[in-house]
This record gives sequence, C-alpha cells and structure tokens, in this order.
Amino acid sequence: MKVKIFVTLKNGILDPQGRAIQQSLQTLGFSTVEEVRIGKFMELDLNETNTASAENKIKSMCEKLLANTVIEDYRYEILET
Repeated sequence: MKVKIFVTLKNGILDPQGRAIQQSLQTLGFSTVEEVRIGKFMELDLNETNTASAENKIKSMCEKLLANTVIEDYRYEILET
C-alpha cells in the first residue's frame, strides 16, 4: 500500500523559511500572498495488507523519525493499491 505523509509546523511556531518565501513572492508582485507555511511531504510504499497494522507502523515512524512532534503536526493518507 502507498502512504502519503504530510508534516507541518504547529500553529504558533515561527516559520522563517515560509516568511522568506512570502516576502519574495510579494517582491515579485504577488501581493495577495499573506502567509506561507513550509512543510514536508513523503510517500512510502509499505509491504503491508492490514490497514490497522499499517496505521500503527506509520504513527510509530512519524513519532520516532519523520516528525518532531514537539513543533510539528503530521497527518497521513493510506492509498490501497
């Protein structure tokens, strides 16, 4: 099965990279851009057939390595192929 994982900064956490992009976009004339938040996107292919087992593994991977849960949130989508 294929898994899509999205990691984003929690609300209230400063995003200097997003701020730099937002300012650059405004400099280029895109004045309607009010805020940019940067995140990470990952796709995993799991050799797993049980959705519940896959969810447990995905949560564990995110909490141990893929996301810093102190400052980041994560969500995932499981696409059965």
